[in-house]
Amino acid sequence: MAFSITHDQLVGIVPNAKAEDIEKYIEALNEVLPQFEVNTPLRAAHFIAQIAHESGSFRYESENLNYSDKALQAIFGKYFPTEEEAQAYARKPEKIANRVYANRMGNGNEASGDGWKYRGRGLIQLTGKDNYHRCGDALAIDLVNDPELVVADPSLTVKTACYYWDSRKLNQYADQDDLLIITKRINGGTHGLDDRAAFLNRAKQFLNIA
Repeated sequence: MAFSITHDQLVGIVPNAKAEDIEKYIEALNEVLPQFEVNTPLRAAHFIAQIAHESGSFRYESENLNYSDKALQAIFGKYFPTEEEAQAYARKPEKIANRVYANRMGNGNEASGDGWKYRGRGLIQLTGKDNYHRCGDALAIDLVNDPELVVADPSLTVKTACYYWDSRKLNQYADQDDLLIITKRINGGTHGLDDRAAFLNRAKQFLNIA
């Protein structure tokens, strides 16, 4: 019998998720995870723990770039070296994305609009034109010309997260129950490790993993 996650298990693992978001993703998870061999309770536990953290319990599908001037200088200081520049961009998400993501990850310059067009989307946020291109090629979908497809359909949203998971070969580390290396391969560091661990512990509880 194929492994699947029940509605009640997902509610238990992600207790702060809205009911409509649980409904939105439960069918897609059960449809898509086996396609990427996330097909054991332990693999599913690690996968769900990571996407639950990354998406704020399934609340966020697109990157929130609505920063104040102080936040811009604290987080993106090298792009906003003066208070005047930070104030000019504050609370303007599109302008912020176009500056901070310009001329990297395959994006064009600030004026190209690529930063906003290819801002982070999905449960494990896909960011930058190159990444949209690679993911689209892997899934045989044109995400470069239509990046909003990432969040247009729950099944595709889960597929893009699974693509990211698969591209970093994370099933093998899930089999080893290695939360730290999975987090580093997704986050680049250990940001939110305690929160990810809490999701993982609940996943192990509700998926009956000893």
